[in-house]
Amino acid sequence: MENKTINLGIFGFGVVGQGLYEVLNRTKGINARIKKICIKDPNKSRPIDSSYFTTDKNEILEDPTIDVVVELINDTEAAFEIVSTALRNGKAVVSASKRMIAENLPALYQLQAENKVPFLYEASSCASIPIIRNLEEYYDNDLLNAVEGICNGSTNYILTKIFEENLSFTTALQQAQDLGFAETDPTLDIEGYDPKFKIVILLLHAFGTFVKPEEVFNFGIHHLNDFDIQFAKQRNCTIKLIAQCRRQNGHVSSYVLPHLIKEHNLLYDVYNEYNGILLESAFTDKQFFVGKGAGGTATGSAVLSDISALVYNYRYEYKKIKQNNQPSFTNDVNLKVYLRYKTPDQVDLAEFFNISEKYESTEWRYVVGTINLQKLREAGWLKNKNVNLLVLE
Repeated sequence: MENKTINLGIFGFGVVGQGLYEVLNRTKGINARIKKICIKDPNKSRPIDSSYFTTDKNEILEDPTIDVVVELINDTEAAFEIVSTALRNGKAVVSASKRMIAENLPALYQLQAENKVPFLYEASSCASIPIIRNLEEYYDNDLLNAVEGICNGSTNYILTKIFEENLSFTTALQQAQDLGFAETDPTLDIEGYDPKFKIVILLLHAFGTFVKPEEVFNFGIHHLNDFDIQFAKQRNCTIKLIAQCRRQNGHVSSYVLPHLIKEHNLLYDVYNEYNGILLESAFTDKQFFVGKGAGGTATGSAVLSDISALVYNYRYEYKKIKQNNQPSFTNDVNLKVYLRYKTPDQVDLAEFFNISEKYESTEWRYVVGTINLQKLREAGWLKNKNVNLLVLE
């Protein structure tokens, strides 16, 4: 594609689609133009000329002059169908749909191989942070031990407002929604599903292991209350929702859980809608990436970076898969946690290996102890809204 103008066919013109339009118009170094944008509602008022828009997906998918299909919609099934069809039609594809990618990684990997076309999705994982490209290129060897960090801008914004401005959870969530960082239905963010889809994608590029999203345990910040916040502040900690994958003894484990973070931790100072990712490798210890993790132009810039890479025929090589020594996935790891509950019948403390601290008052109780991740996955008591969990460093 080098030296020629790339014709783009875009699906979706929401926050990210408009962000892409903006960064594309302000960037002089890339020969790319939008030929057509497929949208659902033709009557909605939009900031650019109506001649760009169509409601017929085939105007993009079947147009031989469109080189790159850019998929930026919220409907997971429709997104997979669009991406699959485009790849089968020999078109390069760029996507930002983390859920669709995480749920269909083996099939998408296969489609790229069979049709010999690239599929890039940097914007799906940490918006403006080029983490996938780094895992693919810089960390293409076998020496990574862990990838962990904050990869959901909405929850980080909420937690920042709670800890820095003493806002209530409800007010902070409303602000995040008003700013476009959180969805109208915030479940995927605050319950930890969104960062789970992202860590599933990063797992493949870090370790070459395909993992289904349902295998990764996620528990978000939806049960957080004033008592937990006080507990954190008394220990000079803040709370961050952390997604993690770690390799040990030929296995890799992964989870998304809220953590108590101390001041010495690099993630402590990642505020508002920013994301922060720590990579731990055998020879370089820890390396730290930080950047905007939500918002139209931040995500749009990652999409544009992928489009730009396609000009030079870039594609993911999935080197870790080809090294044939992928670690197998396990949930058999132990975590030190704080568990807050109201009455003894709400939790099963017999699941803990040890308990180092216990507290009881008329309103709340908590324990600090060690429990196996698999036990947490199976524990029905975490569904109780009076029960909350935080991982201790």
